[in-house]
Amino acid sequence: MLISIVTTLYQSAPYLQEFYERSRRAAEKITADYEILLVNDGSPDDSLERAVAIQKQDPRVVVIDLSRNFGHHRAMMTGLSYARGEYVFLLDGDLEEEPEWLLTFYNALRQDSLDVVYGVQERRKGGALERWSGTLFYKLFNMLSSTAIPANSVIARLMSRRYVAHLLQHREREVFIPGLWQLTGYRQRPWPVTKLSKGATSYSLTRRVALFVNAITSFSDKPLVSIFYTGACICLVSGLYIAHLFYLKWSQGFPLLGWPSLIVSIWFLGGLTIFFLGILGVYLAKIYREVKHRPYSIVRDVFPPSRPVVPLDD
Repeated sequence: MLISIVTTLYQSAPYLQEFYERSRRAAEKITADYEILLVNDGSPDDSLERAVAIQKQDPRVVVIDLSRNFGHHRAMMTGLSYARGEYVFLLDGDLEEEPEWLLTFYNALRQDSLDVVYGVQERRKGGALERWSGTLFYKLFNMLSSTAIPANSVIARLMSRRYVAHLLQHREREVFIPGLWQLTGYRQRPWPVTKLSKGATSYSLTRRVALFVNAITSFSDKPLVSIFYTGACICLVSGLYIAHLFYLKWSQGFPLLGWPSLIVSIWFLGGLTIFFLGILGVYLAKIYREVKHRPYSIVRDVFPPSRPVVPLDD
């Protein structure tokens, strides 16, 4: 098998047939030895039924039906575990990323002996809020994390078999796949692309904040370390201020201020304490979820039935 094309399905019914046809034509420009893997991530529409209908007409299509919605990143990792090609092309199935990029990525990868060619938007799509929040996300993540990720990168990427094999060795349950892509290493090259827009993004502000918190706590211990330094700074500043007040009292008879300064200090330190406890709580919650070692994802069915279920967990 030379090429595997992998995508996930979630409310993808309107795009599925066109995605399949364009992906098939793109793959056939390279080889007849390819497969298209469609991972149904608990989609509430009829994406599964449409995918199975396509599979019955084309045996090169494989449909992986997850038992529920496990999330975009887990679904992608599940799909990669089923891919058998020497090269694996991963992309979203909503046609914002073009299946025709496969040929461009393939030529670049083979020409320069790379392991990964991935798309990076020349100009981030969406409205002002989406562009602003995206820019802020990448800046904050790269500032706090020891594993930098390229700004405005997209899902679409062509990967070698050895790269995918090592990517799948990451076993964390709280998956932030852009970080894992960079953490895996190998020779990677960005490729400028123009990502289309189908309208409003499915990532609400709440989901963006949740993704940011998960990303930071998965790839950085700086929030934990910052607690120590912040506490040390507060102790130092408060100690100096206390010494200053006593100096004024003894040298000039200056009266020590009472309630206003006391109440402000209590509110400030109380809020800071709760904030830091929250940071600790997030990390503890991640440890709690990791040590339970629950299934990475659960595959309910695979079409065709002759295709064996691949367990993601050892």
